[in-house]
Amino acid sequence: MNPLQTAPSLPEPDAEERVHSERLTAHVLAEIAADGAIPFSRFMERCLYAPGLGYYSAGKPKFGAAGDFVTAPELGSLFAQCVAQSMAPVLAQMDGQGEVLELGGGSGAFAETAIRALAAVDVLPARYRILEPSADLRQRQIERLRQALTPAQFARVDWPERPPEQAWKGVLFANEVIDALPATRFVVHEGEVFEEHVDSDAQGGFVRCARPADPLVGGAVRHLERTLGEPFANGYRSELLPQLPYWMQAVAAPLESGMLLFIDYGYPRAEYYHPQRRDGTLRAFYRQRMHEDVLRYPGLQDLTASVDFTALREAGASAGFELAAYLPQAQYLIGSGLQAAFESAHAEAADEQARYALAQEVKHLTLPGDMGERFQAMLMVRGIDPGVLPEGVLQADRSQRL
Repeated sequence: MNPLQTAPSLPEPDAEERVHSERLTAHVLAEIAADGAIPFSRFMERCLYAPGLGYYSAGKPKFGAAGDFVTAPELGSLFAQCVAQSMAPVLAQMDGQGEVLELGGGSGAFAETAIRALAAVDVLPARYRILEPSADLRQRQIERLRQALTPAQFARVDWPERPPEQAWKGVLFANEVIDALPATRFVVHEGEVFEEHVDSDAQGGFVRCARPADPLVGGAVRHLERTLGEPFANGYRSELLPQLPYWMQAVAAPLESGMLLFIDYGYPRAEYYHPQRRDGTLRAFYRQRMHEDVLRYPGLQDLTASVDFTALREAGASAGFELAAYLPQAQYLIGSGLQAAFESAHAEAADEQARYALAQEVKHLTLPGDMGERFQAMLMVRGIDPGVLPEGVLQADRSQRL
């Protein structure tokens, strides 16, 4: 992503985009008029997921150069090939009955490469499910995979409306999903916990304000203070996901045997809530620019907060999963066969331009200043021996940081 930019430097939306944003703004303002100021988490949920109006529910391009940000699967095929390499030994334990559940399928680029890679090593999942909340993205994924896969491969892909409720086994995969869960914003003032809300202003826009936190939010903040070993300083502001254990239970509890794999940007708790990070990690992405004005352009920009990977581990443990490895994305990809995947693709590249693109892809995925250290991978297992996972991944484990 580009360096942090202030809101005035953002490009102006076109007329059609303005109409769309104004419709969502009116929708949220009507809710505020009826019920009063709403928690920021509710505002974020409406901005991202309001049917037909939210950022992920509308037809505006999201990924790649034409969108607002670039995810690892959009850079090329190497990322998905490596992830498939780490999925393969888990699926091989399932006697042909293993499944894959991908949360938020993006453009479908990941599924396309992963399914082909798994087929190549003869561990094609019995079903490849994509849980996609956006009807627009779901249709794009269907069209892409129908064209890219063989009829037999495509027949194994489906798009459920909700997480599986019956017991299943295999791999649950989520790339840049946790950061898009609606975040609760809190601030500590003179020892008391307040929750950030969004209210209307006199110009028909939005303004942030604080309200006394309810018991759930207040208790979650006190839990953070206990695990950190000290109270937050006066004025300290950040975000958390008090709903994360319930979300984990909903999406992962039916997985009776297999692996959870999460890749996202974030930190262990002690780094996330470092005293110097006094305003949290909340930000917006708009046309390849990262900025802090999260109230601007509702429905036209992505809103996101980094992941507290310690909280993610706790949520996984509460759902019955054992931590197998936690490590930076670069080490995860290297341990999952990045070198071999690169060499194979390099040998098959059509020309020098293609070879250069492969080298750039590796740099984006692994350099510390890019995705290599900012993104982290967390692998959790249940009902299988974690020793089946790639040795290079297990050896690079940094779970002591959690």
